[in-house]
Amino acid sequence: MKKIYLLSLGCPRNMLDSEVLLGLLEKKGFRVIPEPNGADAAIINTCGFIEEAKQESIDLILRLSDLKKEGKIKKLIVSGCLSQRYATELTDEIEEIDGVFGSSDFTRIPDALDKLLAGEKVKEVSENPDFLYDHSYDRKLLTSKNFAYLKIQEGCSNRCSYCVIPDLKGPRRSRTIESVALEVKTLTESPILKELVIIGQDTTSFGLDRAETNGLVKLLTEISPLMKNKWIRLLYTHPAHFTDELIEVISKTDNICDYVDLPIQHISNRILKKMNRHVTKEEIINIIKKLRKNIPNVIIRTSVIVGFPGETEEEFTELVDFLEETGFDRLGAFIYSREEGTPAYDFEDQVDEDVKKERLDTIMKLQQEISSEKNENIMGKTLRVLIDEEEESEAGRYLGRAYMDAPEVDGVVFVTGEGIKPGDFVDVHITGTLEYDLIGCVVE
Repeated sequence: MKKIYLLSLGCPRNMLDSEVLLGLLEKKGFRVIPEPNGADAAIINTCGFIEEAKQESIDLILRLSDLKKEGKIKKLIVSGCLSQRYATELTDEIEEIDGVFGSSDFTRIPDALDKLLAGEKVKEVSENPDFLYDHSYDRKLLTSKNFAYLKIQEGCSNRCSYCVIPDLKGPRRSRTIESVALEVKTLTESPILKELVIIGQDTTSFGLDRAETNGLVKLLTEISPLMKNKWIRLLYTHPAHFTDELIEVISKTDNICDYVDLPIQHISNRILKKMNRHVTKEEIINIIKKLRKNIPNVIIRTSVIVGFPGETEEEFTELVDFLEETGFDRLGAFIYSREEGTPAYDFEDQVDEDVKKERLDTIMKLQQEISSEKNENIMGKTLRVLIDEEEESEAGRYLGRAYMDAPEVDGVVFVTGEGIKPGDFVDVHITGTLEYDLIGCVVE
């Protein structure tokens, strides 16, 4: 039985593609191994979204190519966003690469492995990515078994001026509600699975490619009854597509977490327009007010970009003042990455890298203070916590999350208790706080 190693990089959307690929490989009769040494083929599913992600992908491709030179792996295959974007450059510059597959072509890898292992070079990169994942694929979960990602769409049609996703993944393509519901039924057959995290490039645009209004509301209404005594969490929403009906369904549905991931990217109207975000400062403020009014315990996560071309000191100060005044519960900040092929690449007044780093530091220090203060306000309260795993170093100590924290991007709750296991919901009395995490013990 041929042995295959798979390394998955990037976001949860990419991870889910890797889960699909793992299922296809096992179905084809290949054995997946956890380490590259001894693999008949090593596959790396890359990210190519921003400069930092591209560099990580290249570094790891080179590391695997060194293993091939040393005879520790036989074939090297590159798939995903980086190969979609730079297929020719990769094959021209790294001769150890045997196969290149685009972001929409990874499902072809299992069938191509016979050719690759026989010594042929294979390049399959669709010019127009059109793959749409559905319920018929048998995924092999890479997450801890108590939660899974649920991808409801592929691609994006928003065309933000800084973003290469439409070129890497193609235009927006939504799954059918029926397909998503069938997958939910399959996933929930596992008794340990207690949370589904809904992902896509812009989940609030679900169904717009079919001219369907409030498609996400209809989807949530359909799948929430299938998730009894479990959580549904919503990521990657867009303020331009957030509706009153969506706020209402989150508010009134008990098993949809009162947690909203709402990337604003900036707050200056001039910068928002240059970013082609299709939303204004006033509209963003209005959505936040509605969320906090209608969902009293809502946790709002956002992300912002600093150093966008032409961002002035005054506009950066406007952003900082807004973040301080709004007090987002969770925040990710990113330095603008100048990506070739995007409109913003050719914008004038590119911001100096040192200035970008200073602005990033300013925002992260501010958010540290906000987060610490918010955590201190939770001191002494009791929270419902989903146990993710037991700490290997200390018996009776576990890592879990309250509804306030999405897996892999937010904080955790360090839980002390007995007779509990991963996948359990427990009530935890909060006895201590850190900058981003909480400490507590199970309520007997």
